[in-house]
Amino acid sequence: MTVEKKPGRPAVKLIALAALAGILAGAAAVYVIASGSGNGGATVAAGKDGQCAMAGETAAALTPFLTGQVAAMRAVDAPRPLPQLSFNGPDGKPRAIADFAGKTLLVNLWATWCVPCREEMPALNALQKELGSDRFEVVAINIDTGTDDKPKAFLDETAVHDLAFYRDSSMGVFNTLKAEGLAFGLPVTLLMDDKGCLVSAMNGPAAWDSDDAKALIRAAVPKAEPAS
Repeated sequence: MTVEKKPGRPAVKLIALAALAGILAGAAAVYVIASGSGNGGATVAAGKDGQCAMAGETAAALTPFLTGQVAAMRAVDAPRPLPQLSFNGPDGKPRAIADFAGKTLLVNLWATWCVPCREEMPALNALQKELGSDRFEVVAINIDTGTDDKPKAFLDETAVHDLAFYRDSSMGVFNTLKAEGLAFGLPVTLLMDDKGCLVSAMNGPAAWDSDDAKALIRAAVPKAEPAS
């Protein structure tokens, strides 16, 4: 199938999908894949040493921003850390969510065979390009099986060059999130605060370069401390 190169604003089709996702409020998966074993341990409800004690307030504060193009995003009832999610970084070496401590993260699982994923990747790239910093990152994890060739070729074809190339060819990340009740298909997107606590999640695509998405991310990233 030919993929039209649109590195700028999301396609009309994506906006329609995002609107539909908002209506459905994440009730249906987009692309369902079989589950095997995960790659993490059991979840601790409140987090180590009260890690997520204040995350409930963050989730509540973000609720007014879960509207429009990101209306399918839902605040979780009990913000919590996730089991260790293992994947490879751009250098091919193992990475984990804990390695991003201090950053607010938009974690996205995608695959080249998932049409809505392909549609939203340029929008995720645009979001990272505009708002990415030492305090925020879009962590897009590809879960294609096999080699890196196909996902890398797709990113090149669609001019997605601002997202770091994260990979989990074992699909363990997806299966771990499925076991957590967070992943029913692809794409899957999680918003995690700077302490590694999950505050909101959605299944399905969104126009991540929209004003609604940018407002959500700006509200989620803590304000920088003034210089003393």
